[in-house]
Amino acid sequence: MTLKSKGFRRCTRYKLSKKSKKKGLIPITRSLATFDLGQKVHIALEPSVHKGMPHPRFHGKTGTVVERRGRSYMLEIREGDARKLIISRPEHLKAQTQ
Repeated sequence: MTLKSKGFRRCTRYKLSKKSKKKGLIPITRSLATFDLGQKVHIALEPSVHKGMPHPRFHGKTGTVVERRGRSYMLEIREGDARKLIISRPEHLKAQTQ
């Protein structure tokens, strides 16, 4: 009998699937996106890019950019009373429009 996988992307069959007809890699401008400190961003995981992907439980959450670390950004997200810090690359972030 085999053991169940406990990997990083388990139980994400529908969450991390490409829903558009145009599948494949993302445009380069998405990787080069820049965000200002204090800016609100949405976490929208890009399944074709594994590097710098936050945990799938944060998919769809909105956070504030706190700091930049190399190519990545540190976000602060509130879950109930707790504040969590998440590191993510710009491929997995979208700026919030007012």
